[in-house]
Amino acid sequence: FSAMRLPLVVQANEAPHQLLTSAASDNQWSHSLFALIPSWTKKILFKRESSVNHQLPEDLSNVSMSSGFGITLQKCGVVDVEHDPQTAYITLLINNTNMLLSTNITDLILLDNITGLHVRRNSGNTTTNGIQIYRKRFLQGGEYFAINYSALLDTEEMWDGRVLMLPAKLTFRSSSQNKTHLLSLTASFTITEEEKTKISYSHLVHASGFFIAFFVSLVLTCAGFFIVYRTQILKWSFWSKNQEIKHEVSQNHKLERSQFNSGDLFSEDIITNDQIIDILSFEESGNMHQALEDLEVASLTQADADLETYRTQICKEVIAMMMKNMVLSHSLFPHVEKRMNSIFKKQFLAMEKEIQGEYERKIVALTAECNLETGKKMEAQCQKARAANEEAEELMKKMHEKPAVEYRSLLDRLHRLEQDRLKRFLLVKQEEYFAKAYRQLAVTQRKEVHNIFFTQITNATFKGELKLEAAKTLVEDYSRIQGDIEGLMDFLQASKKYHLNRRFAYREYLISKIQLRDSQASALINAAATQISSLINKMERAGHLPESHLGALLDRAEAEINSVKQKFDHDLKQEKQKLRQKLITKRRREMLQKKEHRKEQLSLGDPFKTTKEVTRYLSHWKNLLSDHTVEFEELTEKLDSEASEELKELLFSITEKTVEELERVQYGVFVQELVKLGVPKIFLLEAVEEHKKETVVKHEQLEKEERDKSMAAEELLQLTRQKLSQELETSLLEQKKLRSWEQSVFMQLLSLPLSLSEAELLRMRQELHCCFSQVDTSLAWPKIRTRTLLQAFEVERRDAEMLKVDQNLAVIDRQQHSKIKKTGSRNRNKIDILKKSLQDKIFIYEDSVKDENLNKVS
Repeated sequence: FSAMRLPLVVQANEAPHQLLTSAASDNQWSHSLFALIPSWTKKILFKRESSVNHQLPEDLSNVSMSSGFGITLQKCGVVDVEHDPQTAYITLLINNTNMLLSTNITDLILLDNITGLHVRRNSGNTTTNGIQIYRKRFLQGGEYFAINYSALLDTEEMWDGRVLMLPAKLTFRSSSQNKTHLLSLTASFTITEEEKTKISYSHLVHASGFFIAFFVSLVLTCAGFFIVYRTQILKWSFWSKNQEIKHEVSQNHKLERSQFNSGDLFSEDIITNDQIIDILSFEESGNMHQALEDLEVASLTQADADLETYRTQICKEVIAMMMKNMVLSHSLFPHVEKRMNSIFKKQFLAMEKEIQGEYERKIVALTAECNLETGKKMEAQCQKARAANEEAEELMKKMHEKPAVEYRSLLDRLHRLEQDRLKRFLLVKQEEYFAKAYRQLAVTQRKEVHNIFFTQITNATFKGELKLEAAKTLVEDYSRIQGDIEGLMDFLQASKKYHLNRRFAYREYLISKIQLRDSQASALINAAATQISSLINKMERAGHLPESHLGALLDRAEAEINSVKQKFDHDLKQEKQKLRQKLITKRRREMLQKKEHRKEQLSLGDPFKTTKEVTRYLSHWKNLLSDHTVEFEELTEKLDSEASEELKELLFSITEKTVEELERVQYGVFVQELVKLGVPKIFLLEAVEEHKKETVVKHEQLEKEERDKSMAAEELLQLTRQKLSQELETSLLEQKKLRSWEQSVFMQLLSLPLSLSEAELLRMRQELHCCFSQVDTSLAWPKIRTRTLLQAFEVERRDAEMLKVDQNLAVIDRQQHSKIKKTGSRNRNKIDILKKSLQDKIFIYEDSVKDENLNKVS
């Protein structure tokens, strides 16, 4: 039999069901934590996934369904059966070119199942369980990304009618307005062999078939070589073209990019920074502070990743400089220095790969753990909701329609609140898990850098390549310079914390101003709308309008007002969408310009060649990064302020048009209608003039209120900035004292009259450096820990309050049952009691932790 050339099938799963906050699905890979650095604090969606398999007999048709964000994952290919072993040519395509739905996506990770295949010339990491892992930092809307590779089919497998399932899964992050979601797509991929057997009883036919088959196989072989050749050319051409496109957009798009110690030293999460525009533009006033807090955690996590990159880069470069200085001081031969530097580079590279591998293992373990916990809690919540719904259905059969509808509406509202709060609680718990994992990896990497240095020095001394005195000098210099590096990192961390806190304090100020403007616009529109019904009622009370016309006119007025308000909402949303794109384009352009400028400044620095210049090198880093942070924050604040002002102008412009439209309805429609109904013009004119005066007074009142609240907000902002400056000085002073204490302990230990060998002293130094490198804390951890404790406190408080409500309900129900004998009356009273109970529970869920209770969160 022979295996026919099979089309390899494509499938992409449906868009995740979008909910407010995070919970993981029960699928191990649906919530990959590959974005641990720096994006694991962002919002994750609880999703449902569906799979659809299609098998196509002859062609290479693709059947795929994209996500709700316009992203499509495809896996397709063809099997060349003309050669032995058989070869599969496979393409993985991530398509983000949907013009209507496409958006920028970040932190892509693609898991490609290759079980039963032997891959040739691939760029992914093949793990022990037969999975290729591809990573990509960023894919802009309107672009696509493709991966091509070939693989030999496993000759040890029996291929008679067997099916090989090789799915691919893509996990990525996408920002929708102010929310950042972790999403997943699945593409199925099936290799199936169809057995074909033909038996011939004629020797003549058999011989003819042999010669025909020989001729055809010769032609197909030539064609196969030609196809393979053309495929390779097209593959490399497509790859090159795709890489050029990505290079123009960003420098951070290489596959297999290490999450640690790689990338642009001046990387800023510009995509995350865009989210402030969505928060200011589209977020509801009540959710703005929560959305801003989520963005703050994401920015703090990004800053932690950047600082870890700086630390490792500085340590590696300082070690290389120290080795060069040894050559300049004639303490080390050039060829030995070259060999040792080569070893250092290889070991640092191996360290990064090992850290990355450990990182991926933690990803899988934490994902499975979080999925299991989330699945159990969500299932328990769903069972509780189903039981409540069944009870409600039985109860509603015994009551009238209106009370039943009201009761069911309250019950649905309570269930939504319960689910939302549960997902929020699970989100912050996952944040804490991932923050701990990241900190462990960061500390491991710091210790490993020290281990590599001391191990290499020990080996070089043992081999005689480095003299003992020279090794002592080198180690002492390393210890001194490590103290300087720790001091530098303390300064950079404190400075970054100060600037980020300052940034978000200013954004809180902008949000308060936007909320004030929204309430002012609503007040103006409502005042203008109220005047219409007020005019009609005045005329009726004055006796100028027959009561028979009152209801019809008020209904018409309500319809006109609703139409104008709907147009206001529609126009405001449309104009904000246009303004959003304009603001984001401007923001990215100016930030990228600033980023390129800083990279140019970095490239202009001459390499440092002497020992004395190591201090200058660290000072160079300090000035460079400090200046960059200051300039970037100034630019961010300027762009935030400009965005706020443009949104203000847009809101007031559309509000003014809406008020004018309502006045036109009042003066041009209802005044004329009232005149037709016989209302004297003089009374109408008096009412109109009175309304105009009320409008002027309302404007003045709102303007005064805005000025007063704006002044109060500005004063609060100034006080907050002063407090942050004081905290910066205090933090630097305390950390400096701590480092001085470290140095004192270090020198005392070295001066103790211990009977230690040189190797033991070296190990002691190494352990001390490993310990001292951990005397700091990440920027994101305190915020994440506070969120976790706050959520735990809220859950405990809600559970206690809900228990009280249930107990009160049981007591009242028993009392009512004993007092009321009639079934109908008892049902009416029971539904009233249940409605009151639901309202109390809804209030408990909507009532957040008050300021006076925050001191309990510790």
